[in-house]
Amino acid sequence: MRHLGILAHSVEGAALCLRAFAQQGFRELGPDDHPDVTLDCIPLARSMPAWEADDYDAVRAILAESVRRLAAAGADFFVCPDNTAHLALERPGPDLALPGLHITEVVADQAAAEGRTKVGVLGTKWTMEGPLYPRSLEARGIAAESPPPEDRAVVHRIILEELVNGEFREESRKEYVRVIERLAARGCDAVALVCTEIPLLITPDVSPLPTLDSTRLCAAAAFATATDRTPLPTWAGGPIG
Repeated sequence: MRHLGILAHSVEGAALCLRAFAQQGFRELGPDDHPDVTLDCIPLARSMPAWEADDYDAVRAILAESVRRLAAAGADFFVCPDNTAHLALERPGPDLALPGLHITEVVADQAAAEGRTKVGVLGTKWTMEGPLYPRSLEARGIAAESPPPEDRAVVHRIILEELVNGEFREESRKEYVRVIERLAARGCDAVALVCTEIPLLITPDVSPLPTLDSTRLCAAAAFATATDRTPLPTWAGGPIG
């Protein structure tokens, strides 16, 4: 089996990815068993000034250091359970030290497999307003729909002030449900939870729409690669497609 490296950018989402990856091992390989996995996390606080300045190159340099450390630990490939981070990982630059799975491609593949036609996108402002999901979904004939500006502001604030810091409030859950209901009214047939902490707040039983859980989908794709069911990825940073 191959050694997975988890490139953590925010702790809560990365921890959920690690748990989901290991739990799939318990189910499929037997008690206490899973492929080797190493998680590396440089504190998000190191990157936040660069995010606020839209300096994606500076963020890429920080993430690249994590990938180097994963390679040094013996990982064969990496996943980054942070959707927004892929805006930085896609910046031009030297190849990362390991090849990686691209989270938006994983989510878009699942949306296509489910026959989705219009997917609502919930994440940070950088993800909701950026090119990642429109590109990946539209390449598969699926429309991407972001909430209106006032709802994007609410979704983003809750992520940055609460979710990445391990705070999951009932009033915030109600706000997300309201936003998803508005996406459903605009014709969406699923909602992509593409900040990797959102699945800790919005579960399928409370969502007004079927969910595409980017964290668990990322973990499942990594498990398939780690167990040699799918080939090693070839993407090593920079633009895709």
